[in-house]
Amino acid sequence: VQLQASGGGLVQAGGSLRLSCAASGSSLNMFDMNWYRQAPGKQRELVAGIDGGGRAKYADSLEGRFTISRDNSKNTVYLQMNSLKPEDTAVYYCNARNFFKSYWGQGTQVTVSS
Repeated sequence: VQLQASGGGLVQAGGSLRLSCAASGSSLNMFDMNWYRQAPGKQRELVAGIDGGGRAKYADSLEGRFTISRDNSKNTVYLQMNSLKPEDTAVYYCNARNFFKSYWGQGTQVTVSS
């Protein structure tokens, strides 16, 4: 499975971005999908995940600002990020995982200016 993340960029605090993760080589139907992020000097952390049935989970710290969704017909997962804060600045990675395998995309940079 190849994962291509896109949609990152520079945005002012309070703004919004939508990240996309497009998959090729396999159907995402077979995977739980996750978004992680890694800020400079920090460990990679789970931001949001969505299972095959569409059930989502989020990091407690997000306070409801982010929404993960998936469109299996497009083999794509999204992360809608609203009310962005400077502390959201990080490289965001998508991850596809099932019982057997885990795949990572290349990451997309999100920078939030104050």
